[in-house]
Formats: sequence, C-alpha cells, structure tokens
Amino acid sequence: MDGRARWQRYWDRKSRTYDREMGALDRRFFGDSRQWACSQAAGEVLEVAVGTGLNLPYYPPEIPLTGLDLSERMLDIARSRARGLARDVTLRRGSAHELPFADATFDTVVCTLGLCAIPDHETAVDEMVRVLRPGGRLILVDHVASTSRLVRGVQRLLEAVTVPLAGEHFLRRPLEQVRARGLDVEQRQRFKLGLVERLVARKPTG
Repeated sequence: MDGRARWQRYWDRKSRTYDREMGALDRRFFGDSRQWACSQAAGEVLEVAVGTGLNLPYYPPEIPLTGLDLSERMLDIARSRARGLARDVTLRRGSAHELPFADATFDTVVCTLGLCAIPDHETAVDEMVRVLRPGGRLILVDHVASTSRLVRGVQRLLEAVTVPLAGEHFLRRPLEQVRARGLDVEQRQRFKLGLVERLVARKPTG
C-alpha cells in the first residue's frame, strides 16, 4: 500500500471520532481560531484539509467555497453538515500535495489544523501558493513548535509515537515555509506557550 492509500484509510477510520476529539481540543487549546480564520476569507475560497467541515458554519455566507480532503468518509460528514447549514459548497477528494486546480484560481486559501498531519507540508504550502491569485491571502492555523524549550522536549517525545502512528507532527513551523516562498505576513498570533500559531499572508502581485 502506498503512503497516500495508508493515510486515506487512516482518516476514513478517524472520521468516526474526529468531531468529538476536535471539539475538546478547540475548547482547550484553539479557542476561536476557526472563526478567526474563516471570517477573514474573501472572494473565491479554497479550504485544504476540510475534514468533516467543522469550519463551514464560520465562513461568510456569500463567498464561493470549495473544500478538499483526502478522506471520502470525512467528506461525507462535511456534505451532511453543509446540507444542515443550507450551505452551498463544492467538496472534492484530493491530495494537498497535488491540488486539482489551475494556477491562480482562488482569492483565499485556508488550512486549519491540517499542515501538522500532511506528510509533505512543504509541497502542500507550494501548492496552496500556486493556486492563489496574485494579491490573494493564505490563512493558516496550526499547533507548532512551542516557544518553551521544556514543552518542545515533550513535543519531540510525542512525535516519536504520533508521527509513525498517525502522521501527526508537533514541531513544524508553517511561518518559515510561508516566508521562504516570499509571501508578506500581515498577521501573526501565537498563544498557549506558543503552541498555537495563526497566520495571514498575502501573495505578492508582482
């Protein structure tokens, strides 16, 4: 079985408990991060790693919205959630490593709590930037390497278990990937001992 098929099966199984687990983490660590991210989306919007659609209630109702995820079972839950909200959204299965969209398709790309578990997060950021129009905004929320040395030590120990088991990384820094690609960071917030980072970055127009 190749890596993509393995992780697709993992997230298909995870779909049964995902909402409950994420609800607890949102309350404990991430606070209003979903609302924060979605409220800043404008124009044609793509959400990468849309999962079960937990962000859907928070997007402005008028925006054209597309969501992509590797797991069909996650997407089934997202479709049900969209119907319950009477939300018009295009939901597609696909890989963040190869977004099935042309260059410069979207005005905003959102990814919340997804880059931590995408196997090749650098390629995923490349793809998000590729499909952004010049002047478009990349909005990211994730748990990252803590500002506390002690906590980072704990994160390293956790990764020894979570990376092979679930592909879950704790020491990534999406900010570094965004800056390396020449985007202008307009907003950056960190909290919970630096464990959570929220970013808004704009793709240059030139």
